[in-house]
Amino acid sequence: MLRDLLHEAYGAMQYNRRRTALTMLGMAWGIATVVLLLAYGNGFGRAAANIFANFGTKLMIMVPGRSSMQAGGQKAGAPIRLTLNDVDTLTTNIPQISQITPEASKQANIQYETRTFNFSVTGNYSNVISIRALKLTEGRFYNPEDELQHARVAVIGSEAKEKLFSGRNALGERIRIDGLSVEVIGVVGPKMQAGDDNTNRLIYIPFTTISDLKDTQYLDSIWFNYETPAYEGLESSVRRVMAIEHKFNPADRRAMMVFNLMEQVHQFELITLGLTILLGFIGTLTLGIGGVGLMNIMLVSVTQRTREIGVEKALGARRRHILFQFLAESLTITFIGGALGIILAYGVSLSVGRLTLYSAIAKNAEAGDVSLVIAPSTLIVATLILSAVGLISGMVPAVRASRLDPIEALRYE
Repeated sequence: MLRDLLHEAYGAMQYNRRRTALTMLGMAWGIATVVLLLAYGNGFGRAAANIFANFGTKLMIMVPGRSSMQAGGQKAGAPIRLTLNDVDTLTTNIPQISQITPEASKQANIQYETRTFNFSVTGNYSNVISIRALKLTEGRFYNPEDELQHARVAVIGSEAKEKLFSGRNALGERIRIDGLSVEVIGVVGPKMQAGDDNTNRLIYIPFTTISDLKDTQYLDSIWFNYETPAYEGLESSVRRVMAIEHKFNPADRRAMMVFNLMEQVHQFELITLGLTILLGFIGTLTLGIGGVGLMNIMLVSVTQRTREIGVEKALGARRRHILFQFLAESLTITFIGGALGIILAYGVSLSVGRLTLYSAIAKNAEAGDVSLVIAPSTLIVATLILSAVGLISGMVPAVRASRLDPIEALRYE
């Protein structure tokens, strides 16, 4: 029966080729719009994920401040000072922390031969390469042995290398940091850098070595990453532990500022979801216009074939036979047009390539631009929308055809 229905649908489409072609074009345009809009939503989400992956997603940064609430007999306004003991306290009391490092940093004059620049120098444990998602393009990063040996070694950012060495080899060369001579052992690859961000100009040295440049009794910040998905609960636990240690109110966010990147990631995930739903809705409306065109064409077809319907009913055709006949024709037009639309969407996505987004305001941010990503889930959603539109658009003419009175249909001129 299915073969007969498709044969009849093909014959009807052949009879009105121009009308059928225009209807298919409308459906193709509609489904291509749906696919491309959903692809843009997916690409936006992937761009946001790449931006956060550049800095590390499951990452928290603790920066000390001043208390703004009275707690435990302590007056408001007392400064909070982080020490290495706090690193040990967090490691002991928060098992979800996977890697942790103290940070002590300063602005310093960096000199190589006759060139001198003012860059930020940061002292960390060697695991900062994983915590901050750093990728080396040359050499190696300092290791625990370098920390134990108080080694005077440095890993420099890509922009720092360019300014100091102007494209020459930097590995093995010695630079001076406020007069302290250190050997360059590695170069960090370019990272996304927006505005006045100095990420690519950072100089990384072991934490033990920066004590030769500044007093490291008090830390500037503590960085750590974690594995648990419950990042909000983890932040609360960190605040409680630090509040007990430093005698401030855990609800006092000015006393201890905790930057939790997963909060921003979650916010962007919600924005991406909302954007995808909005774009899908707009695409569905566009496809709906094609569906209205299909419905009108099929209603015209029912009117033109009224006598044919009357003959079929007179010969014994039932209402469901007429219904399936016209429904099969509309669905055939829908899915052929849909297939052409998907091919068109792939062609557009491949030809357009990358759409500028984050790279417009940041350096080395091509990964933060939007690519039209046609994922399998996009095709599934688009096919479901296409099926719904085709079914609804074809059902109205098919029901009308099936309800025609055979005697009145035979009299129709």
